Order: sequence, then C-alpha cells, then structure tokens
Amino acid sequence: MAADCDRDRAFMEQAARVAQEGVQSGRGGPFGALIIHQEKVVAAACNRVIEKSDPTAHAEIEAIREACRKLGRFHLKGCVLYTTCEPCPMCQAAIHWARLEKVYYSRTRADAEALGFADARIAENMQAAASAIEMERIDCAAAQEAFELWRNRENRVDY
Repeated sequence: MAADCDRDRAFMEQAARVAQEGVQSGRGGPFGALIIHQEKVVAAACNRVIEKSDPTAHAEIEAIREACRKLGRFHLKGCVLYTTCEPCPMCQAAIHWARLEKVYYSRTRADAEALGFADARIAENMQAAASAIEMERIDCAAAQEAFELWRNRENRVDY
C-alpha cells in the first residue's frame, strides 16, 4: 500500500517540524522522529548529538528511549516510527531491538551523505544485514527544508 494517507503525511510533517526545531536550536543535525502507538504520538525527538556530546543521540534513538519510558516497557511492539531520514545502521539496529512494526522515512541516506553525514558509507559496509522491517519512503518538503536549514546554518557543527 502506498504511503499517501493523510495521516501518514501529517505524522511525517510533524517529524520534520521537530527536525527543524532541532536544527534551529543547535541541538544537532536535521533529523526528527516520532513514535506512534494506537494512532497517538508517544514520543517526538530531534537529533541531539551536539547538545549531548553523544554520537548515539540520533533522533530515532532518542524517540525510542522516550517511547519505552512512557510506555513502561523495553519493546515497542505495536508502534510505528516516522523519521525524516532513512535510518543509519545504528538506528536500524535499535529499531530491530525495539521491535517496531514499520518505519516511514523521507530523505535518503544519499541525501544525508550529501550533507557530510557518513550514513551511506556505513550502510554499504553493513549491507549484508538486510532489514526485515518494512520500510517505505514518504517524500516530504518539510523534511527537505530541515536539510536546507542544516546546510545553511552558519554556526553548524559538523560531525
């Protein structure tokens, strides 16, 4: 089924707004994520790598941590992730461990690579570990705007 549902687009737009806020506040790169459970947002997070001085503080990881805390469990069965960029290998591993049902993403690893992020190169090295979780891209102009905010940020801290 194509991801053209108004609900899915609305969730992706919300994830993109979280990403934009993260870039504008200087927390980290142009990445935002939402975790949905029973049609409700249980977690929303932006990339906080710079803010936390933590290379694992990706938006997806931050959202997984928040959702698990709020739901009071270590797994996210029955939950869906919306993220502004195709997950990096680290985040893919966390997605598997969290047992998320599905992931929707907007920008690709190649888009992240074009901004200086190493996602595509790392992913190529780990291609053998193909994902068993269904993934579907939703092209989202607001997610692209988050990438542009990052690209044009004068005091951007590259990592």
